[in-house]
Amino acid sequence: MRVGGTEVEFREFFASQYGRLYWLGHLLTGDRAQAEDLAQEALVRAWWTWARVRTLDRPETYVRKVLVNRHRSLLRRALLEARHARRTRPEEAYLPAGGEDGLVLWAAVQRLSPRQRAVLVLRYHEDLTEAEVARLLRLPLGTVKTLARRGLAKLRAELAPPAQDYVRSAQEDQ
Repeated sequence: MRVGGTEVEFREFFASQYGRLYWLGHLLTGDRAQAEDLAQEALVRAWWTWARVRTLDRPETYVRKVLVNRHRSLLRRALLEARHARRTRPEEAYLPAGGEDGLVLWAAVQRLSPRQRAVLVLRYHEDLTEAEVARLLRLPLGTVKTLARRGLAKLRAELAPPAQDYVRSAQEDQ
């Protein structure tokens, strides 16, 4: 079987992007299987339009956008199903690395709203600007800023040690 140059080029692109897309999907969903599905689907969609995608300045940006848009679509569908079924789906709180502190942080991130979590992951993990996050999520810039500010405030409030711990520690030092 002869493999064309386009196919080889896509295989190299796939190999270079799959891990990064998987982790983005995992951070957005908190679920390994969903992350794999999102990464694979984004890359399959890129394959079907590879003749156009390969000519883009940054094809990895296109594929990331496909993944985020697919995630948004799945969130909307899940929300509708939950409304109709009057139930919500529990999310798995799993973080493969980072020790106990990482697990605590990951559990707190999982308790954020899906939009807050998406903004924080794209802004601070993917290191995108607020404008890029707004464009990617199709939200106004002000909404992205508000979601980030509120999400970070919620994390700080949840993860900050209670004030009495500071008092107790200061009393023990005397």
